[in-house]
Amino acid sequence: MSPTQTKNSSQDLLQAQVDLWHHALGFVKSMALKCAMELQIPNTIQHHGGAMTPSELAAKIGLHPSKLPRLRRLMRVLTVSDEHSTSLFKKAHGLTFWEMADKNDSFNQSINNAMVSDSNFLMDIILRECGDVFLGINSLIDVAGGHGGAASAIAKAFPQMKCTVLDLPHVVEEAPTDDHVSFISGDMFKYIPPADALFLKWVFHDWGDEDCVKILKKCKEAIPPREAGGKVIIVDMVVGSGPNEIVTRETQVFFDLFIMFLEGIEREEFEWKNIFMQAGFSEYKIISMLGVRSVIELYP
Repeated sequence: MSPTQTKNSSQDLLQAQVDLWHHALGFVKSMALKCAMELQIPNTIQHHGGAMTPSELAAKIGLHPSKLPRLRRLMRVLTVSDEHSTSLFKKAHGLTFWEMADKNDSFNQSINNAMVSDSNFLMDIILRECGDVFLGINSLIDVAGGHGGAASAIAKAFPQMKCTVLDLPHVVEEAPTDDHVSFISGDMFKYIPPADALFLKWVFHDWGDEDCVKILKKCKEAIPPREAGGKVIIVDMVVGSGPNEIVTRETQVFFDLFIMFLEGIEREEFEWKNIFMQAGFSEYKIISMLGVRSVIELYP
């Protein structure tokens, strides 16, 4: 298969994934519309007689100021065609998503199986389409890397690289034996072992800005200066990046509203930049080649 055919095949697979997610999350648009009607947003804007800022709209509908970021995210869904309060997941189960994973073996296994499946699909494309981001790296730690699906793929593609997975003890205990990858039990909020580069795939969208800054600061402590090759490689969603198509845009904002129930957030570029700068990083580069997701190279 020629390079052009391979690239087209990769893009077809990624587009198929976007289409699948778009259909699976389509109910979010109906939920958003129902929410807008219950808050009387259309009537409020009409009675105002023109455009309103989110702050003005929140004041008019009697929404508490702390909910303004969520209103903005709701409006983002409706207009595409700081810390959150207790999530719906925690209200329903009495535990956060990750607390549930720690206490429920079956739930934890389902999460890890899903992450391995995602890595099996995505890493082949990442390594083929933008594998240059891993060149020159001698040691890499996959932070919150689960059972090592992503790290194993990287290690096989770059045999000279020492690849390690850092995750919580209950995750590492269940990890399969892998000759290409080593595992370390730990908490990314407390300490990340030193390495040339860190890899975080779909980690930050699970956490609010304050927690993300804490993780990023630990990342910065773990890597050498940029001149010595230090960097953080992030695979996550950058809302507004990627193919400029309605299906892509809607899928991104559907994901954002959907993940709100876990207290997560899908960020636009300016929101990513904000947490990067707060954590003390100096520069970043976004590579939008993964459907609704992107690769971000972050430098100290």
